[in-house]
Amino acid sequence: MMVRKFIKGKMFDHQVLSRAKFPLFFTITLVGMIFIIYTDSIIYDSFEFSNNENFKVLDAYERTERQLRSSTGNMSMQEEIDEVEDENWKSLVPPLSATEEQRIAWFREKMPKFEILKSNNLTRLFHSRVKEFFNSGCETQFFITWISPAGSFGRREFFMLESLFKAHPTACLMILSRSMDSGRGHRILKPLADRGFKVNAVTPDLAILFNNTPAKAWFKGMKSGNKDPGEIPLAQNLSNLIRLAVLYKYGGVYLDTDFIVLKPFTGLKNSIGAQSMDMETKNWTRLNNAVLIFDMNHPLLLKFMEEFASTFDGNKWGHNGPYLVSRVVENIGKQPGYNFTVLQPMAFYPVDWIRISRLFMKPANRSDSRWVQDKLLQLSGETYGVHLWNKQTRNLRIEEGSVMGSIILEHCLICQHIYSS
Repeated sequence: MMVRKFIKGKMFDHQVLSRAKFPLFFTITLVGMIFIIYTDSIIYDSFEFSNNENFKVLDAYERTERQLRSSTGNMSMQEEIDEVEDENWKSLVPPLSATEEQRIAWFREKMPKFEILKSNNLTRLFHSRVKEFFNSGCETQFFITWISPAGSFGRREFFMLESLFKAHPTACLMILSRSMDSGRGHRILKPLADRGFKVNAVTPDLAILFNNTPAKAWFKGMKSGNKDPGEIPLAQNLSNLIRLAVLYKYGGVYLDTDFIVLKPFTGLKNSIGAQSMDMETKNWTRLNNAVLIFDMNHPLLLKFMEEFASTFDGNKWGHNGPYLVSRVVENIGKQPGYNFTVLQPMAFYPVDWIRISRLFMKPANRSDSRWVQDKLLQLSGETYGVHLWNKQTRNLRIEEGSVMGSIILEHCLICQHIYSS
């Protein structure tokens, strides 16, 4: 409203405008940022409107941003907000080399900024929003988590969504994320929603999600400010726990975002993938939790959450994730009543994190070209998808002619900016 009023107002003399340039810039920037934040809050706080109504609000948002961009220099309103959002997230990374007491004190101080820990009127609708979404007729229920700013959800993550819907066009995908349940998030997902795919971002209420599970007591203790969150960002460990709880409560498939789906998960039930195996005995040596396929109320998920709550250690990478599921499954052994399958590494982890970078490289000679074709043939067999080990590959560019380039070309839907990702 303020922007419209300003535009309709009296035209200023050029000299007066020049003298008022800085305060005018500041005013327009401030008004624009307020409008964008307000628009996001409208979308964030509402859950009953249709997609069409969603996108009317988003279009208004984008029109205003375009009008303001020329007045605020090269940086858009959204980019400025993203910078602030990124800085907020960076401030939530625990200090290195701190003592346990120092980390607990730091966590108490920073806790008001951990939005993911909070409950409000919207988050308390979490269960009803989940049930309503999955009641729309879904071949398969998929979940991913995103506990980072919406602005960091990039092309690489979007390729994961494209590959999922290429293999499962009638599936439903729920993104458990506070940041993606916003105007920015809805715009990111709009190309898929416009094509009829069922994808939605929902803000989780962790108190509701963890209720009646072993995670409840751990979460309560963490929120009390008396537990050590550890040196590893809490968001990473919350993601490890959220995936277990959401599958336990609702059932379905959990996927990490650094994953490309190659074929339908048809026939897979109550399954977890081995990351590595002993080539002589053919027994697994480590499991991974980047892909989990389980029925609702499965007892193994309950065991995983019990282990998380009783052995939590925020200072050891993987302790509450891949190492956790490995420990539990090893301890269970062949006990009756669990009924699950461990899939061989070729199912989800056909290339380990040490060798994954080669998949992104174009062939340099005839031998490399033959290797690319052989690898693509191998992946077309027993592999359901490829885990990309984002920690190792996030800064790698997908080169034309590479294994990864060929995979994404074959399994994408919109197929934009593949080689600039």
